[in-house]
Amino acid sequence: MDDLRINGERLWAALMELAQIGATVKGGVKRLALTDLDKQGRDLVVAWGREAGMSITIDQIGNVFMRRDGVDNTLPPVMTGSHIDTQPTGGKFDGNYGVLAGLEVVRTLNDLKIKTQSPIEVAFWTNEEGSRFVPVMMGSGVFCGAFSLETAYAAKDTEGKTVGEELARIGYKGEQVPGDHPIGAYFETHIEQGPVLEDADKVIGVVPAVMGLRWYDCTVNGMEAHAGPTPMGLRKDALQVATGIMQEVVAIAHRYPPYGRGTVGMVQVFPNSRNVIPGQVKFSIDLRNVSDELLDTMDADIRAFIERTQADTGLGITIEQVSYFAPTPFHPDCVGAVRNATAKLGYSVMDVVSGAGHDAIYAARLAPAGMIFVPCKDGISHNEIEDAKPAHLEAGCNVLLHAMLERAVAV
Repeated sequence: MDDLRINGERLWAALMELAQIGATVKGGVKRLALTDLDKQGRDLVVAWGREAGMSITIDQIGNVFMRRDGVDNTLPPVMTGSHIDTQPTGGKFDGNYGVLAGLEVVRTLNDLKIKTQSPIEVAFWTNEEGSRFVPVMMGSGVFCGAFSLETAYAAKDTEGKTVGEELARIGYKGEQVPGDHPIGAYFETHIEQGPVLEDADKVIGVVPAVMGLRWYDCTVNGMEAHAGPTPMGLRKDALQVATGIMQEVVAIAHRYPPYGRGTVGMVQVFPNSRNVIPGQVKFSIDLRNVSDELLDTMDADIRAFIERTQADTGLGITIEQVSYFAPTPFHPDCVGAVRNATAKLGYSVMDVVSGAGHDAIYAARLAPAGMIFVPCKDGISHNEIEDAKPAHLEAGCNVLLHAMLERAVAV
């Protein structure tokens, strides 16, 4: 069993074929959730699953589960998966790799006529990206009860089309109640979407946890005035005060290494005129770290800094938390299975805490879960130039194969 390997060329060919659906001029993929292109992608992957002898179940939020029977089908399945929807300027591998790696595991087991005690399932979850509909990670979120099916169905895109309507239109509004589907263990393979593995020249990232995050909207209210006649000492410049807070966001992240993250990604300046002192600035704050204790400390730091800034400047400043995802530690048994597989296969390895959200976060609420990372070129993802080496993708899939076999038990 230690000599088992997947077919890397077949995995690569499947990735390239799926990437043709929604292919962009720059070599990426635009296949937004619940569009006609998403339907084409879903239809192709489901057809591949059926060709591999798998049965197909679709739930009411459009999550698809492709099942290879085990010797004992009363056991909960060992599941792997990800998503096949993309960003508007997405790449070939984000999400797609996790789904097709699972399919390749099944194809390899079929080739070698290996049976497993537990069933094996490959899932792809609806609207992971959240680029057309919010909330993000919608399918897995409904599945684990993070929010209701009704909330998801009512979500609208920019044209006013709802998730419920679009699921029905493309034929993927299934009958199974989300969550009425057991999981014995869950694994997800993914490109890292960051530069750590490539920088360290490692092939496999063992993912012990996913960072938690807090998102905020911050508003600084000053007074717009003419840029010429108003002396510097008599200004109520909202932008200058806001930039001080923005600098503190970065300083806080540096204060809590190695997983502290602080980002200001969106800024709106009013009135946004060349010769007018800004009277109001609204901006986003994104804080991340690996534990709730550290996130709470970072939260306290930014609130204390804003309170001091308000007292020092006399300007009105508000901060409102608009989103929170708890840090997610993965199950020691699944993390251990990934470590065992990597050691058995002899790949270079390091731990990488994920800074991005994945469906595995929600799956981990219901069953033991773990993740496997492989490098991507320059750490770039959510970009049409996203790229990964075939050898690395093959290695990650080999690790997935052996990790799943440890949990599903080959017979």
